[in-house]
Amino acid sequence: MIFSTLEHILTHISFSIVSIVITIHLITLLVDEIVRLYDSSEKGMIATFFCITGLLVTRWIYSGHFPLSDLYESLIFLSWSFSIIHIVPYLKKKNNNLSAITTPSVIFTQGFATSGLLTEMDQSAILVPALQSEWLIMHVSMMVLGYAALLCGSLLSVALLVITFRKDINIFCKSNHLLNESFSFGEIQYINKKSNVLRNTSFFSARNYYRSQLIQQLDHWSYRVISLGFIFLTIGILSGAVWANEAWGSYWNWDPKETWAFITWTIFAIYLHTRTNTNLQGANSAIMASIGFLIIWICYFGVNLLGIGLHSYGSFTLTSN
Repeated sequence: MIFSTLEHILTHISFSIVSIVITIHLITLLVDEIVRLYDSSEKGMIATFFCITGLLVTRWIYSGHFPLSDLYESLIFLSWSFSIIHIVPYLKKKNNNLSAITTPSVIFTQGFATSGLLTEMDQSAILVPALQSEWLIMHVSMMVLGYAALLCGSLLSVALLVITFRKDINIFCKSNHLLNESFSFGEIQYINKKSNVLRNTSFFSARNYYRSQLIQQLDHWSYRVISLGFIFLTIGILSGAVWANEAWGSYWNWDPKETWAFITWTIFAIYLHTRTNTNLQGANSAIMASIGFLIIWICYFGVNLLGIGLHSYGSFTLTSN
């Protein structure tokens, strides 16, 4: 009873803190960035990390097994993974380029896990026989860490595509506007002089420079985070294959979860391959990562809706009125 109460307290505290952090981020978007507000948001995420860590440890103690046996526990662990991805760059450089991605991800997963939509999954239960193995920690933790890193990297790629395509659309609209109008010789001279003035204006050149720097940073960070997530995913799939051989006598059984995990791995393997070609870097590889974002959610969340296959113990039902 004490552990259950402590778990609920830590859950509400962590959700409240991350909600405040989201509010601070919105304030810094509306006004000029304030250093104190930024530091407060980062400290808030660190506090959230410790709260979720305490929640997982508490559940581990009173349940007697590592808290990754169902969707509720994996969502809490996914939220913890997002928070640790947020903290590591901040502790290394005191400057976090991932905060716009990781903070909403934490509140989304934490909010869904504690929203009451998952029936009775927040109640700890005895492990099903299939999960009573030392491979549980290795396999599931690596898979969830891989999902978290791949989701963050994919969202960075989505942001890159939005900025790139918005820039291309603006250039296309301006060029069409000029082509569809007829000008006299004097008007053309005036436009040329005006364009030269604008070209020499530092404001526009600085704006384009910072936009191009932002695109490069998004591309760089998405590649690094996806590479890390791909390593975790590979380790998770390999450890799962070994575990499957021990439990079911076969390394691979092609049930829905395994099939979609393989599809996810293939999509991001293609992404990493496109990164080796300089002509396919940037927006082209980001498109593949964006597709991977949808595939991850199908693999992690969508397959659980089916409730079939060897991984059916991870399925869930929604509450009904």
